Amino acid sequence: MIKKETIDRILETARVEEVVGDFVQLKKRGSSMIGLCPFHNEKTPSFHVSPAKGIYKCFGCGKGGDSVRFIMDHEKYSYPEALKYVANKYNIEVEETEVTPEFKEEQDRRESLYIVSNYAAKFFETQMWTSDEGKTIGLSYFKERGFREDIIKKFELGYSPDDWTALLDSAVSEGYQQSFLEDVGLVVKNDQGRVYDRFRGRVMFPIHNFTGRIIGFGGRTLKTDKAVPKYVNSPESDIYHKSNVLYGLFQAKKAIRDLDNCYLVEGYADVLSVYQAGVENVVASSGTSLTDEQIAIFSRLCKKITVLYDGDSAGVKAAVRGLSLLYNKFLKNDLITLDNKSVIKESFDIRIVLFPEGNDPDSYIQKFGASAFKDFISKNEKELVEFYLTTVERKDLDDPIKKIKISDEVAEILSNHPDPEFRSVYIKKAAYSLNLDERSFLNLVNSKVRGLQKRLTVNEDIVLEEQKVLEEKRLLDTIAPDEYQEKDIIRVLLTYGDQLVHWEEMTDTYIGPYIITNLSDVTFANPLYARVVQYYHDELENGYLPKERDFIQHPDTEIANMAISMISSPYQLSENWYNMHNITVPNETDKLKGTVMGAIFHLKKKKINAMISAKQKEIQEEKDEANVMILMKEYLELKEVEKYISNYLGAVITK
Repeated sequence: MIKKETIDRILETARVEEVVGDFVQLKKRGSSMIGLCPFHNEKTPSFHVSPAKGIYKCFGCGKGGDSVRFIMDHEKYSYPEALKYVANKYNIEVEETEVTPEFKEEQDRRESLYIVSNYAAKFFETQMWTSDEGKTIGLSYFKERGFREDIIKKFELGYSPDDWTALLDSAVSEGYQQSFLEDVGLVVKNDQGRVYDRFRGRVMFPIHNFTGRIIGFGGRTLKTDKAVPKYVNSPESDIYHKSNVLYGLFQAKKAIRDLDNCYLVEGYADVLSVYQAGVENVVASSGTSLTDEQIAIFSRLCKKITVLYDGDSAGVKAAVRGLSLLYNKFLKNDLITLDNKSVIKESFDIRIVLFPEGNDPDSYIQKFGASAFKDFISKNEKELVEFYLTTVERKDLDDPIKKIKISDEVAEILSNHPDPEFRSVYIKKAAYSLNLDERSFLNLVNSKVRGLQKRLTVNEDIVLEEQKVLEEKRLLDTIAPDEYQEKDIIRVLLTYGDQLVHWEEMTDTYIGPYIITNLSDVTFANPLYARVVQYYHDELENGYLPKERDFIQHPDTEIANMAISMISSPYQLSENWYNMHNITVPNETDKLKGTVMGAIFHLKKKKINAMISAKQKEIQEEKDEANVMILMKEYLELKEVEKYISNYLGAVITK
């Protein structure tokens, strides 16, 4: 267990914009920062980060929390795992109390999968650096490929011994359960029940998740036997989903974000060579087509992607058609109107580089060096449409059927780009290059654009409707019927409770205790708000004044989520408002006394009105005249209280 002192230090040190910024590209907007939400698909940013409050909040899907909660939500980590991640980011030593064998056994199964994966990576690494077989075969292979020792160690490369049960025997002897090794695919059980190592006799490429934890492996054989597959990869597991992973992303993410550009290659060795050459913003899709999940990762880190293809890659044209879909998926902001034209505020830039036949990024760097590699990219990268046109063979244009197919494919690519100006330029280029009638080709592209816009509008309406339903559900779950006054009290309590004021009737008094004292006779109808008030009261009884952070980081997730929603807002006044309009907009804090007293008395008025209504009903139903007189006296007393409250609030009683 992590000591409370250590937890407090982690929470006090962590900067939410820095933690979230490792995963999401954030832009300054007033006192907040915004970006595309990593928890749901969106084109217009609704994800807000408040450095001052230390929280994030998405006003599209409702997710919110502090730095630790973000890591828990994004990486599916437990609370201790997330704390350790944040601690590691800030070089905070994590102090833990002794963990018993019983507690260790009860640890989350998912964590156990991470643990055995990490053990395997260390095992493979140790085997390569210390065993005769590992040094002779594994380490020699990597060095012959030209990889420096610092790169080999940075990517934690290793070697799996050519033995049926080397890893299995070692792991079991260290106390790791065989079932966990099977669950992550490190060992395989055949139909006869025999269990053996999956990666035996291969050089190993550990696959890291975004935060650096090992979730899977790729293993390459060094044998020339064609019956043996060249690469073997980890199967899908609870911690490894191939569609969510880009090899090298953990090592490359900072460079991608800093340079606002990512190089996408095909294989593990390509990543290592390009990274070693000083181009650190490089990842690999491991030979698969880009998935929506991988696309979402790119969209949060940068707005340019440069795809590096092997000279003899098969299906490059088909891949290019698929890449055009990224135009819309990577769209950062909606269309805006400028000079009566629809233009893009910021769209994604996709470039393609095709290496000479017989070369890939790895081999090109090995032959010609890092400087020539960078120079080749800068001179040969082409925009997506332009690149596709270079792949068209002249003889295909002489065949009418093939020509129609090609023109349709180019029109499809162009229709996916959201910027009309971009389409206009490349319609002319494509028509000239393919020897097409420009007007006819323009009509073809426009028809596809209209079809795409119709589909996007329908999809967006569905998404917006779903978000609306979710928001209404969250509202209903949080607010009891007609209890908005309770909500306002809780908001004031959370926002201003620890502020010391010097009002006439409140000298050197904190707002929170004042509210709790004045509402001691009030019962909250909303169970969640009642728990907040009870928590506040109990903490005061223990001599502690709760602060905003205590609610944001509250172990009761309902309270934490409610607190974040209450103190977050997607709107804020522009810093240029006064300069533009010379109008001062009053802030709630400027009239804090009125805010606090108003919240207290509005709630009391609401409760008194409910009591009056209940008392009226009692009077109507009571048959005994003596009891009616008693009830009438109580009713009049309640009316006097209502009158006092109404007078304070400036209300006029008309009945």
